Amino acid sequence: MADMSDAERLSEEREADTELRKRQKRPWEDLHKSAKIAMSPGLPETLGVYDISAVRRREQRELSADPSFTHFICTELTRGYFLEHNEAKYTERRERVYTCMRIPKELEKLMTFGFFLCVDAFLYVFTLLPLRVLLALLRLLTLPCCGFSGSRLLQPAQVCDVLKGLILVLCFSMMHYVDYSMMYHLIRGQSVIKLYIIYNMLEVADRLFSSFGQDILDALYWTATEPKERKRDSIGVIPHFFMAVFYVFLHAILIMVQASTLNVAFNSHNKSLLTIMMSNNFVEIKGSVFKKFEKNNLFQMSNSDIKERFTSYVLLIIVCLRNMEQFSWNPDHLWVLFPDVFMVVTSEVAVDIIKHAFITKFNDITADVYSEYRASLAFDLVSSRQKNACTDYSDSVARRMGFIPLPLAVLLIRVVMTSVKVQGALSYTCVFLCYLGLVTLKVLNSIVLLGKSCVYVKRANMEDKLFEKPSTSASSSAKTPSKADQARCPTPSGDSNADQVPATPCSPPSSSSPSSPSSVTAQPTPRTDLFPPPPPAAAASPAAPASRPPSPPPAEPEQPAALLSKEEEEGEAPEADEVKHRTPKKDLLEIDRFTICGNRID
Repeated sequence: MADMSDAERLSEEREADTELRKRQKRPWEDLHKSAKIAMSPGLPETLGVYDISAVRRREQRELSADPSFTHFICTELTRGYFLEHNEAKYTERRERVYTCMRIPKELEKLMTFGFFLCVDAFLYVFTLLPLRVLLALLRLLTLPCCGFSGSRLLQPAQVCDVLKGLILVLCFSMMHYVDYSMMYHLIRGQSVIKLYIIYNMLEVADRLFSSFGQDILDALYWTATEPKERKRDSIGVIPHFFMAVFYVFLHAILIMVQASTLNVAFNSHNKSLLTIMMSNNFVEIKGSVFKKFEKNNLFQMSNSDIKERFTSYVLLIIVCLRNMEQFSWNPDHLWVLFPDVFMVVTSEVAVDIIKHAFITKFNDITADVYSEYRASLAFDLVSSRQKNACTDYSDSVARRMGFIPLPLAVLLIRVVMTSVKVQGALSYTCVFLCYLGLVTLKVLNSIVLLGKSCVYVKRANMEDKLFEKPSTSASSSAKTPSKADQARCPTPSGDSNADQVPATPCSPPSSSSPSSPSSVTAQPTPRTDLFPPPPPAAAASPAAPASRPPSPPPAEPEQPAALLSKEEEEGEAPEADEVKHRTPKKDLLEIDRFTICGNRID
């Protein structure tokens, strides 16, 4: 028993020694069995066994990757990145920078073109309007000698010219009772904060007056020129006329208070009021940059900026005239005013550039949109020069930009007549030469503007809209045209009643031949894009009775067809209602000029 136990003990010792030798030869096997080292393709394998040196090298790398301050500094100094991995993002950012750099150039092109449009409309009041009024009065005086050639004593355009002349004369005579000097000293006695608040209120009131004033003038012009069945219907022109005179007088006084406040700011010793008024322009950036703008809203704001810039220039001229009169027209004082004038003009331009640059940036609007705005203004100018235009050019500018030249013209005439004393034949000769110079300037400005406008319209491919003719579906409607539409676009007297087709407002007569001259200033302007086409079923219904003679009542088999047409019309009615409630995005030319002045475009 002792020998067997010794033998078993020896065999166990031999097995333990063998196992120990195996472990000493392959120490990685225990690690593998203990799941400390995973058998992976990353561990090199040689002749069926894994290399233990790779394990040791990996352990050394893991030990060297431990966080340390030196390793952090080295990593921060040597790490890199690649911008091309996000190429689209950085390209978009670069395009935004280029757009902001193009905004000043494109904006000033639009501002310059719009400024000369306002100059042309403003000079029209002083140059051509008096001549047109004289021609209308001459026609009235020669009517008894020449006899009546038609139902109208004067053409509608002549009636509007006479009304404008009467408004100017009455408002100018009423402005003589307003003392400019007393108003200046009354404003000068107020504190700086009061004047700042007053000036802000005057700017808001000026916009409201411009928005509502053009509606008053349009109501007067239409009331005076619309066809009337009875003579006593013309009495309605009188209240509209007095309302228009009252509006122009109030607006002229409002602009006078603005000019007086600006004059006080120029003549203050510490220039604090002028600084506050200039800072008010930069407050405008805060109120408009962080709002959402569409193309049409930006177009409206651009037109408003053009009008404000022109009005501020006229106010600066009035301030300089008043100051030069106080210093006996000493030219040295003009150089004293020049730094302040330059500061006001520069701040106005800088605010407009900054405002438009950030608005286009935040709303992803390209700089090419200002070329479209310029082309739209040019289209209005070319359309107003047509043979059968629906409105006068100065009224078109007033509706588009909110610039009404009558109150500003009344105030400028009042200031010039007060500042400049006209005595003697030589003075009247100088006044006549000055008038001839203004007429020459107006004519040259109109010619250059018309040429530039034609170029802009061709570049924008809008010339086809000048000569396009209304289609049959657009020209015919389910209802008979009203008296207002017939008066705006009367049909030729040679056409019979059966050949007359209801036309859209401002459309040319149906008898105009295609062989008419293709001049821009002689072709009528059909604006069919402003009016949606009627439903086809409703459009075809009035044409049938007008094209065939009256027939006897239909027979009984035709009654189901009539019922079917009624059911089709009832089925199309909901579709028409759905189309009516939709609000699609409008093109710039589709915006009604009668509502753009001072109103919001959705």
